Amino acid sequence: MVGGSIPVFDEIILSTARMNRVLSFHSVSGILVCQAGCVLEELSRYVEERDFIMPLDLGAKGSCHIGGNVATNAGGLRFLRYGSLHGTVLGLEVVLADGTVLDCLTSLRKDNTGYDLKQLFIGSEGTLGIITAVSILCPPKPRAVNVAFLGCPGFAEVLQTFSTCKGMLGEILSAFEFMDAVCMQLVGRHLHLASPVQESPFYVLIETSGSNAGHDAEKLGRFLEHALGSGLVTDGTMATDQRKVKMLWALRERITEALSRDGYVYKYDLSLPVERLYDIVTDLRARLGPHAKHVVGYGHLGDGNLHLNVTAEAFSPSLLAALEPHVYEWTAGQQGSVSAEHGVGFRKRDVLGYSKPPGALQLMQQLKALLDPKGILNPYKTLPIQA
Repeated sequence: MVGGSIPVFDEIILSTARMNRVLSFHSVSGILVCQAGCVLEELSRYVEERDFIMPLDLGAKGSCHIGGNVATNAGGLRFLRYGSLHGTVLGLEVVLADGTVLDCLTSLRKDNTGYDLKQLFIGSEGTLGIITAVSILCPPKPRAVNVAFLGCPGFAEVLQTFSTCKGMLGEILSAFEFMDAVCMQLVGRHLHLASPVQESPFYVLIETSGSNAGHDAEKLGRFLEHALGSGLVTDGTMATDQRKVKMLWALRERITEALSRDGYVYKYDLSLPVERLYDIVTDLRARLGPHAKHVVGYGHLGDGNLHLNVTAEAFSPSLLAALEPHVYEWTAGQQGSVSAEHGVGFRKRDVLGYSKPPGALQLMQQLKALLDPKGILNPYKTLPIQA
């Protein structure tokens, strides 16, 4: 997404793929301790066999390593319910630039002794140290998972549906995703996936996870009745069996794949105030006109995270000039973030100033100089060339 793990000039690649052992799992607390090279999907399988789940889930789960997830502070589809890795990671083992092994691999939920050093490495993209082992808190596996897929007549209704949803579903709400009509058209055209509801300007996917199937289905049913009756939603479908749940999630998870088949893709991953989340999509459609093939918006509405994508037949310098820095300036004007979950890497290092003040950038440079004075850890990434 941002070239964070891609060698650009003279780097040496270090792989942790063979560091793939589970070191321990505690069946009462749900605390998993494992090496950094464990693949997320394999860890998911391991803890699910023991009636727990990983606190994060993302499209790349079949290949991504937990160490990389932590180093990039990966977000994903369970963020709304379980929060970020800054909260679920309890401890880390990290190798510093001078070879020192920093053993902060604690399994304690509470530890107020001095600075919380692990937080420095979560989201640092390998620029301050190499994560070699992780201690992470896994939530109990929900006994009942329901998914509802709804059509909404406008973005205002999407927002109202979200508010109503939080009020009526409360503690069982685990995901609230949205996508626009163009996303659905592209998923249909390129991947031949059919919409389960009538054509709408916006679509919403709601997931609930709980311990009582009957109670959860009843709550979701009441919510759907209210949403349809009040005009927030024009059409909807619900799934409880695993096959249909997977089918509905595919409509949201495979948007990236459909976009890549549509042409060259300009990708932006923004955090914005939820009420302004879609305004940039409307703004860009007017700004770019026929120069763009499609401008789409989708993402994790529950987290205020928009995936803004623009497709064109081929890469165009003039289209890029119309997009940047306009998208970043617009985001900064809303006090948003130019990278919600994809990180900074190589591509976004020089736009960090749109989301962070000069004082913060200077402190980041000082931390980098302290922990990696020779600049050998993931060089050329994450920080601007000059703060």
